[in-house]
Amino acid sequence: MKTIIACTLFILACTATTGQNLPLLKVSDDRRYITTADGQPFFWLGGTAWELIHRLTKEEIDLYLQDRARKGFTVIQTVILAELDGLNTPNAYGHKPLINNDPARINEKYFELVDYVIKKAGTLGMYIGLLPTWGDKFNLKWGKGPVIFTPENAEVYGGILAKRYVKNNNIIWILGGDRMPETEEQYAIIRSMVKGIKKLDTRHLVTYHPLGGKKATDAFHEDWLDFDMFQSGHDRSQKEYNFVLESKKTSPARPVIEAEARYENSLDRFWEPGEHEWMDDSDVRLTAYWTMLAGAAGYTYGCHDIWQMYTTGREPVASARTDWKEALHLPGSQQMLYLKKLLLAFPWQKLVYDPTLILNKNLQDEQYIVSAMGKDRDFIIAYTPWGRPVQLNLPAMKYAQIEAFWYNPRSGKSVRIGNYNSNETPVFTPWAKGRGSDFVLIVKDKKANIRIPGL
Repeated sequence: MKTIIACTLFILACTATTGQNLPLLKVSDDRRYITTADGQPFFWLGGTAWELIHRLTKEEIDLYLQDRARKGFTVIQTVILAELDGLNTPNAYGHKPLINNDPARINEKYFELVDYVIKKAGTLGMYIGLLPTWGDKFNLKWGKGPVIFTPENAEVYGGILAKRYVKNNNIIWILGGDRMPETEEQYAIIRSMVKGIKKLDTRHLVTYHPLGGKKATDAFHEDWLDFDMFQSGHDRSQKEYNFVLESKKTSPARPVIEAEARYENSLDRFWEPGEHEWMDDSDVRLTAYWTMLAGAAGYTYGCHDIWQMYTTGREPVASARTDWKEALHLPGSQQMLYLKKLLLAFPWQKLVYDPTLILNKNLQDEQYIVSAMGKDRDFIIAYTPWGRPVQLNLPAMKYAQIEAFWYNPRSGKSVRIGNYNSNETPVFTPWAKGRGSDFVLIVKDKKANIRIPGL
């Protein structure tokens, strides 16, 4: 046990040493992915922590961020002017973000905690996807608001934030906040906030977090939108891969990120009347693999208890039921590390989504098998959500001798299936089937220098 603790502390210490000056991020040359400034692939594994700044103490912030760093997360998405009465209910230290709810007058004491979160994440090797405000502050809809933004003060506020954080490499600006603009003034507010940021900060990537079932490019196509972002939402009927494919049709080309998908420990479509089932880690894995194998630049994990930092005794939002500190240990977040390890074993930014690789019947239902091939045709990755057998079009591969493996996305373990000739079209059958019995099929050129994780 002492050895495990010592190793963990050593890893964290190394991360802290190397993470203080994280590289800036940019859009890749092919405009499909995100890389570091020197061109290294960047894997966006995000976590939604919307109420992190608004509800937690520094000690609790440390607990959350350290857990996510251990699990390989690279981006934490959070909000300055938070959703849950973020203007009028103070943070854990009794501070509100603005003076008299005026975006041109920020409260220094509140922003000291924002500074702390950004710095702490950086020392742990993570970026902050920072929302200046939740959307109810410019488009109320169902939120508490109040609406405080105009085009004029939005530009001032954007400038204040840019001046404060322009030197922090680990910032990604995310406008919006679960809203789409619906009026000319609301469009003007977003564009003005971006203008205020861009006047002083051209170093950081900028995107937009949309309403559920929407993409950023459904509203904006301006040059300031560096990459597309979609929210498939907390809905088992959504087909996450379709958001990616639709985004790839837009011009100019942009990377696309899943910003908010099915939340672990959330009711499916809780906003609709009637009884609903609880979603679990199998929903998380499904949305993540569907998203990434369709060609996304990244995926953001979410847990219903964690985004709102729910604790027993606090009024829950939409039937939250598990204290957030306990919800840190739900299996879905750990399984995102297994997803990351799998894809990082391959040149994953060269994956090409190709449904023709699946020869057996493949209905676009919740058992839909998504498949992609390496650009050099030396490997195929196919994901079968319910353990449905997979008949692969091996002749599509470039090389004659093929190796096949099963990867278990619940455990991060692999098992070798065997060798095949590329002129064969074998059927691969997992050892279990049904909801939650998902598997990843990997086939690769036998001579390819690819180390299969979990063997």
